[in-house]
This record gives sequence, structure tokens and C-alpha cells, in this order.
Amino acid sequence: MKIKYFQDSDTLYIELRGAEIAETRDLDENTTVDVDHEGQICAITFEHASRRTDIPHFSFEQIAA
Repeated sequence: MKIKYFQDSDTLYIELRGAEIAETRDLDENTTVDVDHEGQICAITFEHASRRTDIPHFSFEQIAA
């Protein structure tokens, strides 16, 4: 999983898994989803991310099983 924030364009890109992208689908005018050939979600892109997400307070926590 990779998360990239492009401050110059205020775009948040979340790659859930590395796979060949077959199609990009619009969820709304500022959100797209990349899917593979089986229709599984590979990545999500958020435009205007600082207004739509809490990106300045991003944290990651892995919980042991």
C-alpha cells in the first residue's frame, strides 16, 4: 500500500495494491477509482484533498493479531 499527497495540486493518491489498471471510474467530480481487469479496486484519487480529508492529521497504526 502506498499513499502519496501532492501538495502542489492538493491531490491524495492511495494505492491499495500494485496491479495493472484496466479502467479509471469517476465516483464524483473529484474522486476516481482505478480498477483491475477483474473489477477489483487498486487505487483511489481525491482532488482537493485538504478540504475533503483530514490529511494534515494522517496517522498509521498497525495492530498485532
